[in-house]
Amino acid sequence: MTNVIQHYAWGSTSSINQLFDIKNPSGEPQAEVWMGAHSNGCSTVGYGDYATKLSTLIDCNQTLFLSGRVANRFGELPYLFKILAAEKALSIQVHPNKAQAEQGFALEQQQGIPLDAGNRNYKDPNHKPELVYALTQYQAMNGFRSIEQIIANFNQLAITEFETWLDALQANPTPQGLATFFSALLSMTGQTKEQALAKLSDYARRYSTHYVKHSASQSDAPVFALIAELEQQYPGDVGLFAPLLLNVITLQPGQAMFLDAETPHAYIKGTGLEIMANSDNVLRAGLTPKYIDVEELIACTRFDEKPFDSLLLQPNEADDILDYPTPVDDFKFAIIQRSHQRVMHTNSAEILLPLDHSMTLTHQDGESSVIEKGQSVFIPAYAQSYQIECAGRVARAYS
Repeated sequence: MTNVIQHYAWGSTSSINQLFDIKNPSGEPQAEVWMGAHSNGCSTVGYGDYATKLSTLIDCNQTLFLSGRVANRFGELPYLFKILAAEKALSIQVHPNKAQAEQGFALEQQQGIPLDAGNRNYKDPNHKPELVYALTQYQAMNGFRSIEQIIANFNQLAITEFETWLDALQANPTPQGLATFFSALLSMTGQTKEQALAKLSDYARRYSTHYVKHSASQSDAPVFALIAELEQQYPGDVGLFAPLLLNVITLQPGQAMFLDAETPHAYIKGTGLEIMANSDNVLRAGLTPKYIDVEELIACTRFDEKPFDSLLLQPNEADDILDYPTPVDDFKFAIIQRSHQRVMHTNSAEILLPLDHSMTLTHQDGESSVIEKGQSVFIPAYAQSYQIECAGRVARAYS
């Protein structure tokens, strides 16, 4: 596969090059490598003597390339696989569930809002659950802290602009109470917003001088040092309050995390693999200059507490394969740790990506190919089986 590299401003100029020897002669940020058939960055594949878009190839015969099951269920390659390298924080995001996406997309189509309009919320009628697998230390936010902890964090700040909202949350420490508090915070404008952020900034700078960022656990994560760091990237942004509301975690290399629909999250820094449903629906909640639709965001957010010890995704291990369970049908993800003449069987379209060493891939018809680390290969459903020879890890995306 020849894959599209997205040069978003928050990307790293060096990480993908260092990990995978993917050249960057222009020195641009290499934020994401897209492996899949998404219209905004479709991979091309060699097919016979020709190179063609993966989407075009699949549409020639979806049953052959995807399997009848996947073709009937999704009508397309149902996932997008990425290498993601963040040097700066991405926006705080919520993705709608499937029903919300279908309804929202249909409404905006009816309203005639162009797909590329800045105030467009829904780019397609699909949900966007995600899984991230860390290749380096990978800092992120995922899900709401306990309401008790949120109240304690904001009481610690003692910001007068929040007194009324905080009193209301303390009187009603429920998901509905948290929704009201979150909406009020995101809706701040003018002098109220400026003063609240100034007090947060002052507190974070004073607090963070006493702590050094070091660990992945919630109990000693230096939240205010993180806020001070994020302020350098997004000054005056209401999203700077997010670390007080959301779990902050640093995945160690080899750890993985699932990100549910309707759950606020953000990637802060690090390089990892990401697999998601084939969608581009994003509702933003801060750390961004882009459009924020607070009303729609609140409507598409579940205000449930997400325990910190539930964040890491525990794989099922068998025969040196780590299989990461996901609660969706759109994609599956596994890490094949090492392989000697390993035979794999497939009943769907797959993408393989060697992470540490080159991989020799052989089909039962005798065809063989060497895939270097950082390169990917598309395996159609009709292949049925293949053999891997690799001294290191191979990431496997399938459905």
